[in-house]
Amino acid sequence: MLNGIPLWWYLVVSAALFCIGLYAVLARKNAIALLMGVELMLNAANINLLAFWRYLTPASSGGLAFAAFVLVIAAAEAAVGLALIVSVYRITRSIDPEKLDQMKL
Repeated sequence: MLNGIPLWWYLVVSAALFCIGLYAVLARKNAIALLMGVELMLNAANINLLAFWRYLTPASSGGLAFAAFVLVIAAAEAAVGLALIVSVYRITRSIDPEKLDQMKL
């Protein structure tokens, strides 16, 4: 137990965050909301990584390295995803992913 907070609290928060992100990805019809859902799921994975690292092996820096790697991947995903959304919006004037039925616009 670290600072009086048990590990399972972190896991519950992470699971709730992941479920909210999964709902956003599955239920939304807006491309920006889809990206936000993916970001929530990546943050939930980061909470898990850091919680287990802190409780199991706090002396090593492996958990921090994995968390930094996930943050870099999340930033790259956001940049590329937003660039694609802007590009698609300029052509179709819509950000609804279901309206994109062609590979070549």
